[in-house]
This record gives sequence, C-alpha cells and structure tokens, in this order.
Amino acid sequence: QVQLVESGGGLVQAGGSLRLSCAASGVIFSNCAMTWFRQAPGQERELVASITRAGDMTEYADSVKGRFTISRDNAKTTVYLQMNALKPEDTAVYFCNALCRNWLNNYLSYWGRGTQVTVSS
Repeated sequence: QVQLVESGGGLVQAGGSLRLSCAASGVIFSNCAMTWFRQAPGQERELVASITRAGDMTEYADSVKGRFTISRDNAKTTVYLQMNALKPEDTAVYFCNALCRNWLNNYLSYWGRGTQVTVSS
C-alpha cells in the first residue's frame, strides 16, 4: 500500500521559513518523480516545485523561484520543500505527489493528504 505523509506545516509570520517533508512508503522511491502542489481556498491546485527521480533536475513555479527549494533523500524515501521568505499568498494546503514508474513502464500517480501552511501578515 502506497503512502505519502506530509509534515512540517504550520502558522508562520510573513518573512519566516518552514520546511515541509513528505515521507513515502510502499513504492520504489527512486522510480518516482516528486512534486509539491498547493491549493488555496477557492483556488485550483497548482504546481509549486518538482524534482526528478535522481534529483538532478528541479522545476519551480515563478511565484516561488528564489524562495523555495525542493530536494530529496532517496535513502530516506523523503522529499522536502524548504520555504523561505514566506508571504501571505503562500497560504494553502500543500500536497505531495509521486509519479512512479512500475516494472511494466507504466506511470502511476499517488497523493498525500496535505499539510496546512498559513502565513500571517
């Protein structure tokens, strides 16, 4: 059974920092590209940052470039999102997604339940 469990969310003042973690189990983590999404109330879910299976390439939404950093530790089967210089508009539920290739070369997508990040002004 695949599980993605996010942690590290909370309430922080504008300008502060948080580090989110997403621990994966039930998958071969090194076969999974990992992505952080977020969804604010009344908004669509949006991509925040993604990282390739080997961790050699990353991608960021324009709104977080220079402030957020995605990383992964394949030995710990965990992906991280370091968020600095937080703004009130970063307030959202942050979700972890794994896009995993299986032995049939099919790609399966898995989601965590999310962690709330609230940035006060």
